[in-house]
Amino acid sequence: MSHHADPVLDCPVDQIPDAQELIEAAMRWHFDPKTGSSFWLERAKDLDFDPRRDVHTFADLRLFPNVVNDLRDVRVEDLIPKGYGPRPGIVGVYESGGTTGAPKRVIILTDWMDRLMAHHLRNMDARGEPRDVNWLSLGPSGPHVFGELTAWQARLRGGVRFTVDLDPRWVKKCIRDGLTEEADRYAEHLIDQAAFVLETQDVGVMATTPPLLVRLTRREDLVALINEKVQLILWAGAHMDADTRRLLRTEVFPGVRLRGTYASTMILGGTTERVGLTDDDPWIFDPFSPYISFSIVDPETGEDVAYGERGQVVMNHVSKNMLLPNNLERDMATRVEPLPGQLGDSVADVSPVAVFDNEVVIEGVY
Repeated sequence: MSHHADPVLDCPVDQIPDAQELIEAAMRWHFDPKTGSSFWLERAKDLDFDPRRDVHTFADLRLFPNVVNDLRDVRVEDLIPKGYGPRPGIVGVYESGGTTGAPKRVIILTDWMDRLMAHHLRNMDARGEPRDVNWLSLGPSGPHVFGELTAWQARLRGGVRFTVDLDPRWVKKCIRDGLTEEADRYAEHLIDQAAFVLETQDVGVMATTPPLLVRLTRREDLVALINEKVQLILWAGAHMDADTRRLLRTEVFPGVRLRGTYASTMILGGTTERVGLTDDDPWIFDPFSPYISFSIVDPETGEDVAYGERGQVVMNHVSKNMLLPNNLERDMATRVEPLPGQLGDSVADVSPVAVFDNEVVIEGVY
């Protein structure tokens, strides 16, 4: 628990604070010399506005510069708000994919993870998703938050988690260097390991990435095992197009629930697929508002596009743990009207931009 409790920032995990109250409380916390992080207190000196005085609303978050590139080399200790005291309760340090140069790092604290997990568990229960079953996580661990999130979810829902480790950076490197055969061999090696788990263990939930899921479907024996054992497939990491989704849902895994997540290390978590979508609806993701929020903007002007139009995703994270506003992500999406009471936009049909920070974006298997 912090030394400077704030009723808004420290509200119970089953409560959702008012958006404006959260933003104002976060500004007080992150920009008070007693409670803020060294990272933000240092940057505050160069801002041409006073966050505590001038930032109240979702629109006001656009006053901030995009600081994510500073996360490539900042000491992670400097990211922890001083208000947490000497024992802040660290879950871990997580890195971005490293697709476009040196990876960016964030640090996740226990109070944020508890809040995020309470949100995910509420959503899973609302959908009637299984409890007390084992999970297979076929995806990255190590510096990537994917593995950490599946570990917490499996444990909190009463299951054992089996893991197959993936190094997405190696695959991207192989693809970038034209070594497609080597990337292929590595991906098959991952599928082989998943096969051993599926053949010998009870697995009720499988978490993986779309490219690996598609690769799994090439093996009829594994498709049969998944249809027999698995109740829910969660995918995240890379993108999935509508045709692939329809085929997987209706023909390949007709008896298994398929659910997508749109996540980013830079929002310290993920979003959830909107409840009640049919096979023909676009895949809509709603953020964990007001802590995580999106805008969909014209990459040239930075202005919001119209609902139904495509633009580039701007992400915000506002919590006690971290403030990361106004981050232009390497994704394009369709702007969708938010759910009632939600901060910012929802997104649909997410796909990567072709070039970001002057680097060609390679998706690989994550």
